[in-house]
This record gives sequence, structure tokens and C-alpha cells, in this order.
Amino acid sequence: MKTLSENTCFGGTQHVVSHASDACACDMTFGLFLPAEAKDGPVPILWFLSGLTCNHENAMTKAGAQSWAAEQGIALIFPDTSPRGDNVADDEAYDLGKGAGFYVNATQDPWAPHFQMWRYLAEELPALLAENFPIDMTRQAITGHSMGGHGALTLAMSLPGRYRSVSAFAPIANPTQSDWGRKQLTAYLGADETEWTAHDATVLMLDKGFDGPVLIDQGTQDQFLDLLKPEALANAMTTRRQQGIFRMQPGYDHSYFFISTFMEDHVSFHAEALYGQ
Repeated sequence: MKTLSENTCFGGTQHVVSHASDACACDMTFGLFLPAEAKDGPVPILWFLSGLTCNHENAMTKAGAQSWAAEQGIALIFPDTSPRGDNVADDEAYDLGKGAGFYVNATQDPWAPHFQMWRYLAEELPALLAENFPIDMTRQAITGHSMGGHGALTLAMSLPGRYRSVSAFAPIANPTQSDWGRKQLTAYLGADETEWTAHDATVLMLDKGFDGPVLIDQGTQDQFLDLLKPEALANAMTTRRQQGIFRMQPGYDHSYFFISTFMEDHVSFHAEALYGQ
């Protein structure tokens, strides 16, 4: 590992760290905020998965999460959205390749050698955090925005017992039925649509649900509503009678202004689960 920067932040420390990733076969970078309480022992952690075109910096600098996490004594991890490097496959389109990993393990060329984001987030990065930082890995929660909301929801429902709570801001909610999904799932996983369902939050909600509380915020003026398909996830939550809250926020769009407005709500929501029995 290599520490790229350390900054005092709300009484804690904001780290930026790079490391050689076995899963993605390249160097990966993440942001990690540790609150002041981490100096005295392990603290719970909230994962934030970012959306299309983002890297570790976007939410770390724009979401305003550190102030609320410091108040609650919670660490924040901001992973990258895809592998990086000169030898990593890419595409001219913004919604495929670098910055658009979609949190899956690619099986198709040219993506398979590096685009192993599911394994990176579910296995490699948690192990690295547990070994090197004062984090209580028995108390984890996860959130994300857009493509990252998709990743947060699918990881949470597919790894029962891992996360105590899950939330999302404007998630890509039904990618198997959306152009933000069908294109990428075909490229990364192939044309067999049965391989896609493990990465669709709406399908997983109907099939498995989540073993804890769920919070979804979606803006009514989101310019990508037709691609996100929030109604599919809302209907699935109702059908399953999932413990959760689904909020349509009037006037808000897809930007970080929307995320930062409701970030306190999400951190408080996760803190209740992380510190509960």
C-alpha cells in the first residue's frame, strides 16, 4: 500500500491510499475517512459506491459525508468505480469501461482480465481494510449513488449478514430492463440474460430481499429517471413487504447537490443499524 495523502478532517483523518490489486490486476485507489474514535479502537464502517464516470474522489469531496460520519464515529470507505491503468481495456463511451465497472466480475474479453469489481469489493478490499486499519468489520453498512446504488443494493442482498443496513441515492434499479444495464451486462457477462439477474436489484428484491433496513432516495426531477426505473424497485419492495423506506424527493435531480442534501439522513440511518443490537 502507498499513502497518497492524509488530511485532518472533522477531528479525524481523510486518507487516500493506492495498492496493488490481485482481483483487478492493476493499482487501485480508495479514500478512507477515519473518525477521531478510531485512535482508540476499531470503528464501524459505511461503504459509499460511486456512479458512472466517477472515481474515489467524487463522493469523498462532494457528498459532505465526513461531517456526519465524524458525529457518529463511523469510518467511510470510497472505492474506485473500475480498474485503472494503461493496460486496462476501455471504451469511447462514458458508460462502459473505465469509470463504469458496474460492480460485476466480467467474464468476456477484453474486460475479464481486469474488471473484477465484485471480487474486489466483496473480498479483497474488505480483507485489506481489516488487516491494516482500525475498523470493526462485524459492523458494516453500504450505500451508493446511481451505478453505485445498484452495486450497493446487489452486494447487500447477495451477501446476507455482511451489512447491517443498505441505502441508495437514485440507484440503477432494474438494469436488466434498462439501456443502463443491458449494454454493460452484455459486454461484461455475455448475451445469456440468466447471468444478469444476480446484478439486478429489482430481481434480487423479489427473490431474496434484504435482511435489514433499506432506505432509497430518488429525485423527481432526475434527468435519468427512465433509465433508473425506480418504480420497479419500489414495487418489488412493496410486493416483498421489505422493511424499508422509499422516498421520491420533489425537485431534486441526479447531482451531488441532491446527495449532499440527504447525506445526513443516510448516515444517521446507518448509524442506528451499526450501533444497534
